[in-house]
Amino acid sequence: MRAFLTKKGVNPSLRTYFIKAMGQMTFGLFATLIIGIMIRTIGEQLQLEHVIELGQFTMDLYGAAIGAAVALALGAPNFVVLATVVCGAAGALFGGPAGSFLAAVVGAEIGKLVAGETKIDILVTPIVTIVSGYTVAFLLGAPIQFVMLSIGEAITWATTQSPFVMSGIVAVLMGLALTAPISSAAIAIMLDLTGMTAAAAAIGCAGQMVGFAVASYRDNRVSGLFSIGIGTSMLLIPHIIKNPKILIPPTVASFVAAPIGTIGFGLVNNAAGAGMGTSGLVGPIMTFTEMGFSWLLFAQVVVCYVVIPAIVALLLSEWMRTKGWINVNDMNIMQKEK
Repeated sequence: MRAFLTKKGVNPSLRTYFIKAMGQMTFGLFATLIIGIMIRTIGEQLQLEHVIELGQFTMDLYGAAIGAAVALALGAPNFVVLATVVCGAAGALFGGPAGSFLAAVVGAEIGKLVAGETKIDILVTPIVTIVSGYTVAFLLGAPIQFVMLSIGEAITWATTQSPFVMSGIVAVLMGLALTAPISSAAIAIMLDLTGMTAAAAAIGCAGQMVGFAVASYRDNRVSGLFSIGIGTSMLLIPHIIKNPKILIPPTVASFVAAPIGTIGFGLVNNAAGAGMGTSGLVGPIMTFTEMGFSWLLFAQVVVCYVVIPAIVALLLSEWMRTKGWINVNDMNIMQKEK
């Protein structure tokens, strides 16, 4: 059996799936969902309907892109890669980005096992790949939704606490949800977060993105500031798995910035922006949508969404580097896994 798996290029391991494959999965997500959000936001601000539609269309294809990215990362044959596109799309339907990833991994690996093994390979390989991936997507959809609901319940509980506790807890939970392969935006919409709670969530998400962008500047330079800072901190997932300590600076940044924004400045937000952070600048834009625009508010938004997370994450990450807890290339998103 081991010889057969090796022959087919199937090498089950945490590194293969959660570092190598998941690393490529984040690029598939970035090229569709995150870029789509940016395009749609531009269209909404300029009131260009066709640009809005283009952005939404791009976003809707993230599952398929994740499927292709994962299959390519696993070295699947061309036929399997194309069929895994369907697996990723099915996973997105039932379980969001996490569902796409899991369905794509199973579909690609099983597809690799059967590829080239029959005389009717042109039929067997795509059918087996699609059916196996779809089945996993269907079966794991409920557990993934349970995780999201559990996070939602924790956030709901936090809203009953004091404003300071609420802001800190909501910011941390939503920030972690944004970085994880689940949908923080879906959680925010599901809970219909509004007001200060939504602002805490948005600032928490921004804290993860801006915090990681600044903390990883040594490794990623200017490209990281943009791809992580206004793209997604999900690009760091494989690196978090290798060194979980890198999650500390942006998480602390979220916890510090949120109460200042909600209690200190009285910032509010809405469900559409609560789970977005600075991705496509949706979070800040939704604060202006709810509160109107003034230069004072602009300064407050910049301070809470960008400046405080950047300073806290930078100082903490630099201190952690002196302790040897974070090292060179620990957050290099362009470094290829072998």
